[in-house]
Amino acid sequence: MSTTEQNPDLENLLEYIKRNRGFDFSGYKRASLTRRIRKRMQSIGVESYSDYLDYLEVHPDEFVELFNTILINVTTFFRDPQAWEYIASGIIPQIIASKQATTAVRVWSAGCASGEETYTIAILLAEALGIEEYTARVKVFGTDVDVDALNYARQANYNSKELQSVPPELVDKYFEQVNGRYLVQKELRRSVIFGRHDLVQDAPISKIDLLICRNAIMYFNTETQAKILARFHFALNNNGFLFLGKAEMLFSRNHSYTPVDLRQRVFTKVGNRSMRDLLLNTVHSRSQGIIPEMVDKLGIYDTSFEVDLLAQIVVDSNGIVILANAEARNLFNLNLKDIDRPFQDLEISYRPVDLRSPIDQVRSNRRAISLKDVEWSIAQSASRYFDVQITPLLDENIDELLGIKITFTEVTRFKQLQQDLVHANQELETAYEELQSTNEELETTNEELQSTVEELETTNEELQSTNEELETMNEELQSTNEELQTMNEELRQRSDELNQVNTFLESILTSLRAGVVVLSRDLQILIWNRKAEDMWGLRFDEVFSKQLISLDIGLPIERLIQPLRAIITGESENYEVVLNAINRRGRAIGCEVICTPLQTSGSHIQGVILLMEQQQEE
Repeated sequence: MSTTEQNPDLENLLEYIKRNRGFDFSGYKRASLTRRIRKRMQSIGVESYSDYLDYLEVHPDEFVELFNTILINVTTFFRDPQAWEYIASGIIPQIIASKQATTAVRVWSAGCASGEETYTIAILLAEALGIEEYTARVKVFGTDVDVDALNYARQANYNSKELQSVPPELVDKYFEQVNGRYLVQKELRRSVIFGRHDLVQDAPISKIDLLICRNAIMYFNTETQAKILARFHFALNNNGFLFLGKAEMLFSRNHSYTPVDLRQRVFTKVGNRSMRDLLLNTVHSRSQGIIPEMVDKLGIYDTSFEVDLLAQIVVDSNGIVILANAEARNLFNLNLKDIDRPFQDLEISYRPVDLRSPIDQVRSNRRAISLKDVEWSIAQSASRYFDVQITPLLDENIDELLGIKITFTEVTRFKQLQQDLVHANQELETAYEELQSTNEELETTNEELQSTVEELETTNEELQSTNEELETMNEELQSTNEELQTMNEELRQRSDELNQVNTFLESILTSLRAGVVVLSRDLQILIWNRKAEDMWGLRFDEVFSKQLISLDIGLPIERLIQPLRAIITGESENYEVVLNAINRRGRAIGCEVICTPLQTSGSHIQGVILLMEQQQEE
């Protein structure tokens, strides 16, 4: 581990960023991460990480500049034209040909930044399918962790310089010129969906035919890259395509993908495969060809492994189950669908014994570990015992860990014999001790009988004392019960009062002629009255806790975002504006919007109140 990774001040800064802004940079390469943070620190004249953390606490606007420096939102339309020509001529036709005429085509542009590459693939799909079929079948998902970049992408509004790399005929066909800028046509924009997504933390989008992630994963360390590629593998359909950037390259030993065109960085997902296929692939990766005799030997290896009386499971270096013989499947209730699943997701990884930690230890030390007399309780009256051997599978030629084999040897019979022998010895020792103690017991019996009378007398006195204590406890319990009844009555009264207040508040909101929307400091919707439902056609349960800007209603919400933030930060006390809108009935209206802060008694701003009222037509 490098000195940068061991720097506690840097780790504290990254933890602070994660805790306050939700950006987790722990998986990024420390060298490049340090270089970019240092660059930002130099620009503001800060020397140490701890001083920079203090600066962020005082100047929250610095987060935006820091994220722009770290994330490097660099993208253009048709970047690397030869690669996009290959996608248009070689990949998109394959995707379309593999699907029925009504089947959806799903594309994911991960790390899309300001959206240029997302709209690039949308244009190519529209060219291949025609705009009508494109609108009916295609969904293009653009994701990034930078919310500001996503907001820019959602606007679909670019200047002429940003469109320099787009062929003129495509500009005329898919863009509309408005006030010197170029807007993406609505038909093309309608099938493109943008959203915030963290490649490391968030679940991947599924059933993807083409996944585009160009020059994004190269900033992560090796472990995080492997995790991201595994999530991409889950996201892609069988034989789906992965399109990487020029600066990125999949590891040669990654068996989840196979190159389609290595020069253009296009790969395809490899589906579920047997161990025979993996062995053939391993042999092929070390030599330029496979001799026919090797194929026959692999078949013999497969068969001998399958019929072995010892239960055996093999996982690869990434912890994926690649083999389980018949005895293991029968013993641990496994099936063929469990092959190619992560070992840690299977019950056997922790039952009958936790194998995850020993496997990690074997993977690190590359030495076998034995677990003796592991008990497995199958039923209440039956247990089985196993010796578990965890062995690393090493390639001695290149000193590489190929995988780990787990062998279960049943020792129930030997364990039972051992227990029987121990039990017999214990019975002999017990019989001998009982014989010796019998004489002693006879001698002490008379003394015990004499003391019994004294003990009975003492016991009677103790019982009388205990009875008095029980009476005292009963009085205390009665007093406690009365207190609890009083508390319950008070709680019931407060609950009734709260219900009356809630009913009164709901009556006020229902009676108002204006639409009332209450937002949190994060612009999440807390209250949405019936007049707002009537104006925009969305029920309260459909919008609750959602971001206001994410709503697809006839009101141009983007014009309200900056004034709302100004009110939340205290820069402005209120804001009034009349916006041209389309109500839920499709009628064009003038909507008067009044924004005021939601304040506590201590003048602390908790959010914003929006009053929306349709202007009367003159």
